[in-house]
Amino acid sequence: MQISILEVNDWEIPFLKENLPAHQVTFSNCKIHEVDPKTISETELLSVFIYSRVDRQTINLMPRLRWIATRSTGFDHIDLEACKDRGIQVANVPNYGENTVAEHTFALILSLSRHIHKSYVRVTSGNFSREGLSGFDLKGKTIGVIGVGRIGLHVIKIARGFGMQVLATDVRQDSFLAELMGFQYVSLEDLLAQSDIVTLHLPYLKSTHHFLDARRIAIMRQGALLINTARGGLVDTDALLAALNSGKLAGAGLDVLEGEHYISEEQEMLRSEQPVEVLRGIVRDHVLLRHENVVFTPHNAFNSREATQRILETTMNNIRGFLSNAPVNLVA
Repeated sequence: MQISILEVNDWEIPFLKENLPAHQVTFSNCKIHEVDPKTISETELLSVFIYSRVDRQTINLMPRLRWIATRSTGFDHIDLEACKDRGIQVANVPNYGENTVAEHTFALILSLSRHIHKSYVRVTSGNFSREGLSGFDLKGKTIGVIGVGRIGLHVIKIARGFGMQVLATDVRQDSFLAELMGFQYVSLEDLLAQSDIVTLHLPYLKSTHHFLDARRIAIMRQGALLINTARGGLVDTDALLAALNSGKLAGAGLDVLEGEHYISEEQEMLRSEQPVEVLRGIVRDHVLLRHENVVFTPHNAFNSREATQRILETTMNNIRGFLSNAPVNLVA
C-alpha cells in the first residue's frame, strides 16, 4: 500500500512509522499543492490537514487513490463530490479537543474583556498607564452559544463556572441537558439581541456560509463581543469590519478568518495573476488583523499537546479501518 502523509510534524513521524511497518509511506511537511506531483502519483491512501485543498484537479493527479484520512474535524477542504465520483472514501477526526477549543474560546474572551492584548502591547513599549484599560466582569453577563455540539457544551460548562447566564441555539435541542447545565434555548434572533458575547460553534457548509452577515450583526446588542473558533467563512468579513469600525461590536476574538489560506500562501499568490476578489480578500484580512479591538490566533484553538495526540491516534485508527476494509468515521 502506498501511503502519503502530508502537513506532518517531525514528532508525529516515529509514531506513524511504528504503526505502519508493512506499508510504503512517504512523509512531507508541505501542503499538497507544494509537493512534486510525481511524488504522490502512486498514492492509494492520502492523509492531510486543513491547509491542503484536495480538489478535483488534485485528486486526478492520483489515479490509484482510494482513501483520504483528514486529520481534522472539518472537511470543507476536500471535494467530496469529486471523491464520490471516483469512489474514494473520506474519514475525519470527529472528536479530539472539545475542551481544548472551549478553553481557547475563553482565552479569547478574557483577552478582550480585560484588554490583555492592549495591556501587553502597552507594557512592551514601556508604558504602564492603565488609562482606557478598564475591563468588565464575566459574572452576570450573558453569553450566546450558537451550536450546542460537543464544543458548545464545554463552552457552556465553563461559562456557568464563571457565573454567566447562557443562551443557546441549535437545530437540535436537548431540554434535559439544558435543565441539567442551566442554560436556555432561544431563537437565533433573541440570542443575538440579548447576548453580551456571541460565540460560534457551527460546521462550515454551503448553508452556513456567511451565517453571521450584516443583517444578523445588526440584531446584536450594541457593544457586544464576537468570538469565532469554528470556521472563517461563517462570518461576512466586510460586515464584521463595518461593525467594528462603527462601534456596533466592541471587539472580536478570532481563531479563524475567511480566506485564511490566502494569507498563509500570499507570497506565492502574489507572484502570479489572481482574481481581484482574492487580492481584495488578502488586504481586507490584513486590515481586520490590525484592528485594535481584534484578537487573532492562527487557527490554533485545537493545538494543545493532548488534543494533537488524540488527532494522531484517531487518524491512525481511521487508516487501520481503511486497510482492514472496516472504515470508521466516514464523511464520504
